[in-house]
Amino acid sequence: MPQMPPVAVASLYLHVPFCAHKCEYCAFYSEASPGELINRYVAALVRELEIVAGDLKPRTIFFGGGTPSLLNLSQWKTILQAMENLNLLGAEEFTIESNPATVSADKCKLLRDFGVNRVSMGVQSLDEKLLERLGRIHSREQVFKSFDILRKAGFDNLNLDLMFAIPTQTMDIWRDTLKETIAMQSEHLSSYEVIYEDDTPLFQQLQAGEFSVNEDLACEMFEELVSTTGANGFRQYEIANFARDQRINGSISSVQAGGGTMRETPFFACKHNINYWRGGDYHGLGPSATGYVRGARTKNWANTHLYCEQLEKGRRAIESSEELSPLRRAGETAAFGLRMNSGWPFAIFQQTTGFDLRHEWKSEMEKLSGRGWAKTCDERFQLTHQGLRFADTAAEMFLR
Repeated sequence: MPQMPPVAVASLYLHVPFCAHKCEYCAFYSEASPGELINRYVAALVRELEIVAGDLKPRTIFFGGGTPSLLNLSQWKTILQAMENLNLLGAEEFTIESNPATVSADKCKLLRDFGVNRVSMGVQSLDEKLLERLGRIHSREQVFKSFDILRKAGFDNLNLDLMFAIPTQTMDIWRDTLKETIAMQSEHLSSYEVIYEDDTPLFQQLQAGEFSVNEDLACEMFEELVSTTGANGFRQYEIANFARDQRINGSISSVQAGGGTMRETPFFACKHNINYWRGGDYHGLGPSATGYVRGARTKNWANTHLYCEQLEKGRRAIESSEELSPLRRAGETAAFGLRMNSGWPFAIFQQTTGFDLRHEWKSEMEKLSGRGWAKTCDERFQLTHQGLRFADTAAEMFLR
């Protein structure tokens, strides 16, 4: 029998490594760079798109960074027109990350014209002193102004990104930030605890004793986040992610047509990220981007100059590639999926990986349940509210 061609990959991530200023906490590959290098990067990204286009039929597209909104109109037009020529537009969900300081009406119009329908804005805090502490280039006033620009441009699926447990942040400041953010009525909210990673100024300040970490306060802030979002129309579907089932005007129903049951994830949950957590394939383009396609993981060079050089020679800028064994692949899939509140339905896990969670990871499931971090029912295994707080530790137990 003739071999069937592989199914085209449905998720595409593109990394834009440029920022106006490197934030104090950031460990992602990003840099403040001159326009000449950005133009060179844009040309290289288009070449990489051309190489992988034949294996893509995107249902979700995500431009992350860095600060994708830093690219100017001409640079965006070059990328989006190339995507149009390669038949890569028309995704169900097309997200671009933005900084409030780099949002403009004309840029928004261009993005909307090419099918971008979701924007994730890095707010982090609405307290001026904390924004300065984090090294952010925007003001609180710019957050509200940019949000209004996005709404006027027709974006009706917006995410706001917040951080908590920031050095010197008090519970009162956190409550005020949550209250003001929720009042903006976005469809999605992401919120992450500050992580102190090597090679960041914030980590060096912690090592130097300039401040200390208050774990109890961080836990209280997380609890405040979960309860406040829950009381205001958001549903937590992953440790750090909360989404609405309907717009404020109630135009989207949370009940599935004809089924009468609540969706496992909220209507405005990020489909692109769910694909990661459910072990789906995706192509990753741009400097430092990782991809995961048919059991093989690739990682591009985390060096913009080297990335451009490789693409200018007509080849992918892949630094490393590894083929994962089926069991290792299944273990990673299990670990990622446990970040979601709904955990792993056994049937879906077996369909995705070919393994039965109840057999290969029986002892790990029992240990987590014994600690009160997880629970098992007939159809699924999931972390409890307490377990979600320690999801990274739980996830490590499933890796093979």
